Amino acid sequence: MLDQFFSSLSFVDIFNFCVFLVFSVCYVYQIFYVFVTLTKKPPQLTAKKNHRYAVIVAARNENAVIGDLIHSIRVQNYPQELIDIFVVADNCTDNTAAVAQEAGAIVFPRFNKEHIGKGYALDYGFSCIRQHYSENEYEAYFVFDADNVLDVNYFREMNKTFDNGAVASTSYRNSKNYGSNWITAGYAVWFMREAKYLSQARLTLGTSCAVSGTGFFISAKIIDEMGGWKYHMLTEDIEFSTASIVRGRRISYTPTAMLYDEQPLTFRDSWNQRFRWAKGFYQVFFGYGGKLVKGIFTNPKGSRFACYDMLMTICPAMLLTIITIAFNAIIAVLGVTGVMSTGVMITSSLSSIFFCLFNFTLFMFMFGALTTFTEWDNIHAPARKKIFYMFTFPLFMITYIPIALVALVKKASWKPIQHSISVDVQEFAQANAKDADRI
Repeated sequence: MLDQFFSSLSFVDIFNFCVFLVFSVCYVYQIFYVFVTLTKKPPQLTAKKNHRYAVIVAARNENAVIGDLIHSIRVQNYPQELIDIFVVADNCTDNTAAVAQEAGAIVFPRFNKEHIGKGYALDYGFSCIRQHYSENEYEAYFVFDADNVLDVNYFREMNKTFDNGAVASTSYRNSKNYGSNWITAGYAVWFMREAKYLSQARLTLGTSCAVSGTGFFISAKIIDEMGGWKYHMLTEDIEFSTASIVRGRRISYTPTAMLYDEQPLTFRDSWNQRFRWAKGFYQVFFGYGGKLVKGIFTNPKGSRFACYDMLMTICPAMLLTIITIAFNAIIAVLGVTGVMSTGVMITSSLSSIFFCLFNFTLFMFMFGALTTFTEWDNIHAPARKKIFYMFTFPLFMITYIPIALVALVKKASWKPIQHSISVDVQEFAQANAKDADRI
């Protein structure tokens, strides 16, 4: 029966069927993640002790927003004497250092035109703290971006996770400018989907999460063990996560700790940022892919699936989509120009291109709609925008296709994204209170 099925197919059909099969087998577990999130609540934690933390922020020309972040840390529902804030003013040409210092942070100016990037700035910051403030005996380090603001209970909630033995944890990444346009909304939905339907499921199932850019802590013991921050690829967060999982370390997640992140407003800034991410993912895949494959079979049983999960996260799946579309497009062009005369194969190729893009769009719309409705109260925007941006989310994701393609052949460098949206965390607190009153 199976032989008859394959004998009736052209090699184009067989190729497309194999691609579909590979995608389905590799990523079906993420559908299971959705059911886990919707049917099971994450574990509830309590803390027996308040621990001492250092905050480290790598900031480059962030004078418009750095004060808001520091203020949101200073109004935390957590003992202030247990939090010290350090800002690495990295190759700044504005008054970021002065603004941060006036707001209450300890500032480390850094000027290095050779080693550029967040990873190098973090390494410098950790080095300065360990060299000059070791007597404070920090138990863990928090890493934020300068454009973040924190919910007032952020440290209290993250402290619960640390107190229960986590060596690293990420948090819920929300957006402070969701409603600006379809680009900022696309970012916001993607990060909320990552928090809700990846990190929360992983937490519930007891496997490892991954650090995503900002809003995480790392145990001081790990920093001491590494001798600082030794991850300098274009996506240093994913490199750290992958290296940790390869070593059998589990990164936790704190769903009740929320931060607000500013997203790029223009497509050019978005392209530059996501291009760097795509290039960084390639770097991590080629640098750690083999180690993750080995870890699937040789790591302790509790971390083998985490290796597989991380491999699927960094695997260039978008590249397989590009190859599929390109392959079918070539067949169609050859048919139209007369090089190939098999009409059935041409029809199969054109239909495959259509269904590939259609299925991708449909899948992204379903994920975007699910995320929007389940996280409705966490999205600070009018209802009409929440509905409208559900339909633009697939378009935002489709733009990753050319980005992933260009990242294959073009070099990437660290280009700073301008942040200018000043927000007081109390605005979100008041909005949340109003939503609660309406409920």
